[in-house]
Amino acid sequence: MPSISVLTLVKGRKQALVQFILGLINSEMSPEELVIVHMNESAYLDELPLTMFPIRCVELRSGEALPLAKARNYAFSLAQYDHCVLIDVDCIVGPSLIEAYAKAFEQQDDVLYAGKVRYLTQQNTSKPDVLTHLESYSQPDPVRDRFESFPYELFWSLNFGCSRKVFQQIGGFDESFTGYGAEDTDFSFTARQQGVELVTLPNVAYHQYHASYSPPLNHLESIVSNANRFYQKWKVWPMEGWLTAFQKSGYISWSEEQILIQTLPSTLEIQQALKA
Repeated sequence: MPSISVLTLVKGRKQALVQFILGLINSEMSPEELVIVHMNESAYLDELPLTMFPIRCVELRSGEALPLAKARNYAFSLAQYDHCVLIDVDCIVGPSLIEAYAKAFEQQDDVLYAGKVRYLTQQNTSKPDVLTHLESYSQPDPVRDRFESFPYELFWSLNFGCSRKVFQQIGGFDESFTGYGAEDTDFSFTARQQGVELVTLPNVAYHQYHASYSPPLNHLESIVSNANRFYQKWKVWPMEGWLTAFQKSGYISWSEEQILIQTLPSTLEIQQALKA
C-alpha cells in the first residue's frame, strides 16, 4: 500500500494535538510521517508524545490570525510522500482511518477523498479511556451523516485526502480566502471544475469538543470577506445559514451581489453566541 503523510494545522490547541497524536499511535496502520504546521505560534515538538513515525513541526508566520488556506498549502508542499491525508487537529483518527485511505489510494489515486466525522461530547472528550470508546462516546454529524456520498457543497477539510498530483490539479487552496470560512468549499468547487471526482469514505475521524459559537460571530469579518470572494468566483453564496443569522441580527447588509458589515459584535454578544 502507498505510504501516507498525515498533515495537520494547529494554533492554540496543544491538548487537542496531544490527543490527535495519541490517536495516530493507537491506529491500526501508522503514517510514514506527521507534518504539523503551527500557525503564528512557536512549535513545541519536545512536549509531544513519542512516536514510532517521525514528526516534523514547522512554523508559519502570517499577518492573518488564522491563515488556513496558506497553512494547508504549506503542509502539502512539505509532505515527503505522494499520498496525503489532512486531518483537523481537533480530531482523533479512528483506528482504521489511515489504512482505509491507503487502501483507497491503492485502488484509485486520481480522486479527492473525504471521510466522515463524528463529534465527541464535552464530557467524554476528556475521559481517560476516550481512545478506546470513540464510537460510543461520539455523536453523528447532524447534516452530513445522512449522506452516503457527500456532494461537493458539503466537502470539508476536517478529514480528507488526495495524491500530490490531484492537489496540484486542483491548484491547492486559494490563498485569496483569508482566515476562516468557505476556503474548503472553494477547494471542492475547483475540484469539480477541474473534473476531479469526490469520493466519500465511511471511515471516521472523531472531533474533540471545544468551545464554538452559533452563529460564529468570532469569525464574522473573515466570513463576510470570504463570502464576497466566493460569490465573485462562483456566483453563488456559501455559508448562507450563518450569513442569514448575521443579517437578521443587523451585523450585515446583504444585497444580490455584495455583503457589507454594518456593525461588529461586542465581546458580550460574541460570548452570548457560545454554544451550550
